[in-house]
Amino acid sequence: MIIPNEEIMEVVSEIPDGHRHVRTTVIMKGGQEFTFQEATIANLVRVFITVKTHPQKTRIRLKGGKLDSRKESYAEWQLIEEETA
Repeated sequence: MIIPNEEIMEVVSEIPDGHRHVRTTVIMKGGQEFTFQEATIANLVRVFITVKTHPQKTRIRLKGGKLDSRKESYAEWQLIEEETA
């Protein structure tokens, strides 16, 4: 599915009451809403900027998985960069 800019009515980024992290909601013309957690948007922005600005990288693939060992306060489920050809 490709979502053209013309199909998006509104984008709202906020820190909801009682939370510490940003949530971003995309509201479509048809009324459908997608809410993304901060970590998801951070990963999307990171890979977008890298592909857009890196002199040689034209593709980055992130794969989700559970980490057995991780830094304190990091979530168990992470999107990790996978080597691509």
